[in-house]
Amino acid sequence: MSARRRAAALGLGVAVLLPACTASGGDGAATAAPTTAWSAPLQACPEQPDRPAEGAETLPPVDLPCPGGGSLDLGRAPGVPTVVNLWASWCGPCREELPLVQDLADAATDRVHVVGVVSRDGVPQADSFATDAGVTFPSAYDRDGELMDGLGVNVLPFTYFVDADGALVHTEVGPVASVGELRALVAEHLGVQL
Repeated sequence: MSARRRAAALGLGVAVLLPACTASGGDGAATAAPTTAWSAPLQACPEQPDRPAEGAETLPPVDLPCPGGGSLDLGRAPGVPTVVNLWASWCGPCREELPLVQDLADAATDRVHVVGVVSRDGVPQADSFATDAGVTFPSAYDRDGELMDGLGVNVLPFTYFVDADGALVHTEVGPVASVGELRALVAEHLGVQL
């Protein structure tokens, strides 16, 4: 079997086993043009130092607008340990996980930044979902899934743990079950007790 076929088979096997959603499984919202402004009370994305992300592995250098203000430049060091959660309204597991991520953001204060990336979603759908879930933590908007493409993923949710210098130190595939699990992941991978 060629390397390409093995990679495709592995990707298919992972997608089948994961309790997650695929971007193509949505209602077509990702291809719809944004038609409304955001009304969800999302906070502005945190300021970042003017230095590149450094580490053995980093997130793709994607710069995304944040509906609450500012932008999220994943090519720059965050300056503070950071949790990056990819979510979308079309993702069923995200409906359970997103309030837990909000709880983590509420507990984190300034010791850990928690940011979301709305991935391959329409503004009205994502805005309604964020409002219904009570989400206020900063989230960047990636309508076309540039970050997902750069990471080679087509399912959600994914949660990335990034140190203050921008090194990717852990990737959590699929949803977490509790805020306690999120806190434990932050302690283990970012060295911060919340």
